[in-house]
Amino acid sequence: MADVNDRTAADSDCALCAAVSRRDFIRSIGVGALATSVPILGRTAAAAAPAKVGPTPSTPAETTVARFYKTLTKEQRKVLCFPFDDPLRSKVGNNWAIVKPSISELTPEQQSLCQEIMKNLCSEDGYERFMKQMEDDSGGFDNYHVAVFGEPGTDQPFEWVLTGRHDTLRADGNSVAGAAFGGPIFYGHAADGHNNEDAKHTNNVWWYQAEQANKIFKTLDDKQKAQSLIAKAEPDVPATTKLKGSRLPQTGLAVADLDGQQKAMVRQLLEMMLRPFRACDAEEVRECLDANDGVNKMRLTFFKEGDIGNDGVWDIWKLEGPAFSWYFRGSPHVHTWLNVARKA
Repeated sequence: MADVNDRTAADSDCALCAAVSRRDFIRSIGVGALATSVPILGRTAAAAAPAKVGPTPSTPAETTVARFYKTLTKEQRKVLCFPFDDPLRSKVGNNWAIVKPSISELTPEQQSLCQEIMKNLCSEDGYERFMKQMEDDSGGFDNYHVAVFGEPGTDQPFEWVLTGRHDTLRADGNSVAGAAFGGPIFYGHAADGHNNEDAKHTNNVWWYQAEQANKIFKTLDDKQKAQSLIAKAEPDVPATTKLKGSRLPQTGLAVADLDGQQKAMVRQLLEMMLRPFRACDAEEVRECLDANDGVNKMRLTFFKEGDIGNDGVWDIWKLEGPAFSWYFRGSPHVHTWLNVARKA
């Protein structure tokens, strides 16, 4: 498999973003990450002013979107292209076709460009995971669907959206102000094509995230476990991504009440969530978290419902903050709903 870091000179923006990400993150966390007084994934008040982070129209995925857009014929644009403010752009789902044609129905050049966009949206590890997921869930990347909103390659806002079974992914060059990933996204997996996975979720490419969440649960005392664990899971629907702001329910366990080591484990959980995605998107998520006091305003909830094998390893859980919603449903297989912004 080709190395996703083998890019053109247009990588400069993402490379800079990645360098800033690593430097600022290490500086803000440092060795004090285990101390309860240090906010995890939250910078000091002096450094909390919004920074120019995230993708731009000149980052690799976005420049490829512009190239893809230019190849579309007048007839293709009638089917694949929409105004930027079309409501379809902000839709998120676990199994849907944003347009009828699949990528396989495009020209070979267009198929290649879509693959390049997808590759540039991911880390190297993430790209391999998405390719495995798409092969298992839909027979491969070419069976997914893409649409373009707005006018890529101009000074106007735009967004490229990919959908299909277990995916809603976006590239927008930061056209959607204050929204990481260009808006709510979805990723999932039915490992090896099995709708009903075993208790260990064998070969599921996203289960490592749930393993980290369950490690946190094991560190909780009895009172914390009782507080974090509720019976009925939230519905498996797009509405679960709605950001609640000051109306965030006080269910589950407040991360602010955890000790320093546990907070560090939550930070690691967040980093595991970011691992599949490109550095620019990951840094924008961190900036959104900074704007909302890091993880200190978050709540972590586990759900008894859907416990495959009745083994007390919770398949369904949610990490939520005022402007952050990450709902992981691992039963009967993995569905993950994610929405992050600077403001709810």
